[in-house]
Amino acid sequence: MNLVLGKLKAFFAFWYDFVVGDDWRVAAAVVIALAITYGVSQSSVSSWWIMPVAVAAVLWFSVRRVVRRAS
Repeated sequence: MNLVLGKLKAFFAFWYDFVVGDDWRVAAAVVIALAITYGVSQSSVSSWWIMPVAVAAVLWFSVRRVVRRAS
């Protein structure tokens, strides 16, 4: 039983590190963008454009924050 719990803990630790990685803000922004995309897709409005805009915005904010921290 201890082996199973250890493997289960390692499995979730891998996925947490893979999804969240170095910056939890990026992961949270992606989840929020997915939720917004889903919400808009339930209406009659086209929702294909939300994720590309969200990815570009998150990338810009992330790079800007790193550049500010480096200087």
